[in-house]
Amino acid sequence: MPAARVSIQTQDFDLAAEIAALRGQDAGVGAVCSFIGTVRDRNDGSAVSAMELEHYPGMTEKAIEQMIDEAFRRFDIRGARVIHRVGPLQLQDQIVLVVVTSAHRGQSFQACEFLMDYLKTQAPFWKKESTPEGERWVDARVADDAALARWGVDAGKNT
Repeated sequence: MPAARVSIQTQDFDLAAEIAALRGQDAGVGAVCSFIGTVRDRNDGSAVSAMELEHYPGMTEKAIEQMIDEAFRRFDIRGARVIHRVGPLQLQDQIVLVVVTSAHRGQSFQACEFLMDYLKTQAPFWKKESTPEGERWVDARVADDAALARWGVDAGKNT
């Protein structure tokens, strides 16, 4: 497992490098599942030209570490890595990376999806979009809360 399971950063990330670091020399890894979220050109029916993400340093990393700990409790996984970018981002920029390793694919898929659902509702990030109507802060979505609820987690609580 790499030294850092969580990175909050302004710079971009390299999927291949992150997977290689997470796998390391672990010959027990039989599956790697990854998710990359990117900046899209539309949200809630409006054009989006750019995005800016803010976070609460220290609190954000701790919250994501707790999410990863919960994934290890729930799923038979061997490793997990989350990178989330902050600062100004342009269309098609990578925003978030979740990578999970396990012996078998099912556990990797489930843990990766669990972590992403958890990130969308529980991680302390604030997102501002630039639209033709001006800048706007993005609120949490009911659909994101519902996605987390299917794991038996109330979006109002941390676990």
